[in-house]
Amino acid sequence: MMLKTSLVALLLSLGLSLGNAAMAQDRRTITEPVIPPSCSTLPSKLQAPKDALAEADESRLDTARLQQALDHCGKGKALELSADGPNTAFLTGPFSIPTGVTLLIDRGVTLYASRDPRLYDLRPGSCGVVSKDSQGCTVLITIKDAPHSAIMGEGSIDGRGGSKMLHGSESWWDLAADARSGGRQQVPRMIEITNSDDFTFYNITLRNSANFHITYRGGKGFTVWGLKIDTPKTARNTDGIDPSGSSDITITHSYIRTGDDNIAIKGSAGGVTHMTVADNHFYYGHGMSIGSETYDGVSDLLVTDLTLDGTESGIRIKSNASKGGVVNRVTYSNICIRDSKSPIFVDIAYAGAGPRVDRLPYYTNLLLKDIQISGGGKIFVGGFDEQHRTTMTLDNVLLDDPSHYKISGQHTAITYGPGPVNFTVSGPDVREIGKPSAGKPSTCQSRFIPFPTQPH
Repeated sequence: MMLKTSLVALLLSLGLSLGNAAMAQDRRTITEPVIPPSCSTLPSKLQAPKDALAEADESRLDTARLQQALDHCGKGKALELSADGPNTAFLTGPFSIPTGVTLLIDRGVTLYASRDPRLYDLRPGSCGVVSKDSQGCTVLITIKDAPHSAIMGEGSIDGRGGSKMLHGSESWWDLAADARSGGRQQVPRMIEITNSDDFTFYNITLRNSANFHITYRGGKGFTVWGLKIDTPKTARNTDGIDPSGSSDITITHSYIRTGDDNIAIKGSAGGVTHMTVADNHFYYGHGMSIGSETYDGVSDLLVTDLTLDGTESGIRIKSNASKGGVVNRVTYSNICIRDSKSPIFVDIAYAGAGPRVDRLPYYTNLLLKDIQISGGGKIFVGGFDEQHRTTMTLDNVLLDDPSHYKISGQHTAITYGPGPVNFTVSGPDVREIGKPSAGKPSTCQSRFIPFPTQPH
């Protein structure tokens, strides 16, 4: 159920004082978004039984009429995509959302991405292949220099990453698998938001992106409320939400399962500061991540009231000697982690470091409070060296059975308490302040809920 409440009220309900949280969260007061009035309604012309368009309909693109309607909508209004009897599908190639306009997709309606790689080419033949190019495809939905815009509604956007490309034998995800042996998969991201303050996602479902689902860069004020991301865990490089170079961000009341990071905070393009991740549920995926780029910094982050159920990693910070920087004032609070291979993983050698440069990872003022972990796995808290020692406080952090975990660290200062911590972190240059104490975690059973499904 979506709560019509503010994040301030949520923090208070979790027992976090505003004084303690104010330096590590979105500085805005966030309330449930409101759908703006419609400027016009665009009826569907296509059907997609069992999420499949007829082959004859694959050329019946809605791109032109969709773009024209968005361009004429006007600031503060919403273009509504609606069903027309049995017609519930739209088919599109790349398009953009202008300043102040909301794309509103009604419940039961799906906007499908075209499977034609030629529509996404940045150069002739550059998309839908594996090559050495850094970028060969344009994005499905672009929001650039367009503040106060949004994507809302209880409908869906489907990137069709697992469907074969037109006139080919492979899917977008097949290319991602092919690229493991060398080169880059040239596939389109779903939604890219750049230099656009006050952007909002509300209640929308995103499925099957060919690559990253959402990137947000160079903006101030980004709200995600009631989002669902639903993509198979075998779909490579399908990050859920990746903010970078931005501030004042809130992601709340959302449900994410995907083939890569559920959220990955990128400390690049100016870094990320003042961000709240509150009251969310993650399922499979690579977890609640910071990195791997941290060279412009990540600071003042609050992650609270989160469940991670079967994620590859749980609380994860990842970087290396060629991408590192300062990660500072990060609080994780009231979190349940179940059946994760690496429930806590603070990594300073992610994916192997390139040549050592002046981009060394340095993680400071990390607080883990009221964390309950079950199912075993690996816990590692790493610092780069004695000059770049990771500092972490563990306060009421409990494992179901410490003997089922492999626990280690290096170049780290660990403070225990005041709440119980029923394990120790040991390894080269690990300094301990205080002592662990006995405690038994709650099961968190009532907090782990199934991924919510709805007709689409």
